[in-house]
Amino acid sequence: MNRATLAIYFLSTAAGWSQDAGAKAALQQRIGEIKQSIAQNQAQLKRYAWTETTEIAVKGEDKKRTQADCKYGPDGKVQKTPIGSAPPPAQKRGLKGKVVAKKVGEMKEYMDRVGSLIHRYVPPDPQDMQASFQAGKATLNPGAAQLVFTDYAKPGDKVTLTFDPATKKIRTFVVATYLDEPKDVVNLDVSFSSLPDGTSHVETTVLDATAKQIQVRTTNGEYHKAGG
Repeated sequence: MNRATLAIYFLSTAAGWSQDAGAKAALQQRIGEIKQSIAQNQAQLKRYAWTETTEIAVKGEDKKRTQADCKYGPDGKVQKTPIGSAPPPAQKRGLKGKVVAKKVGEMKEYMDRVGSLIHRYVPPDPQDMQASFQAGKATLNPGAAQLVFTDYAKPGDKVTLTFDPATKKIRTFVVATYLDEPKDVVNLDVSFSSLPDGTSHVETTVLDATAKQIQVRTTNGEYHKAGG
């Protein structure tokens, strides 16, 4: 290898290192902005109460709709108070009743497990994002203002977060994961909105457990100052 070739090689290598370092710095900066945004919004949201509406559909058929008044408790966790109460479903008797009860129990157990899985992703955890970045599992798409995390909580999963650099707010948070096996797909699509004072909040959450053809849509609205 002559001197000219060596010079070109080292220059191209140095340029590659510079680009890589620049990409990492940009990604770290964006994660830092997200950390700050989440912390500020959590503090602001604790002053609010709101109404949560949950709709459950199985195989495209609406099965259940519930509402709850929500607010943060002294422990920093969301407290939910059901609004009204749905009449209990008519109990079927005999063998058919036992079959129905078994299916209902299995469905509840399945959704409880799905709920536990989703808690590993939501709300977005800045520490998990940082760990993903340190492990080299995070990438930044500057054009779309998106951060993509792979192998975030489970091998083969994917988390895509859209962040508005102008307003410093999260716009969407999309999770593609699975329960036990990759074929048992669970998708989550979270959209955020802003209140008049600039506080960001989760507006809609759509959970799709495709293996069981279950969709759970949650909408948050009617925000007002807690106690007001």
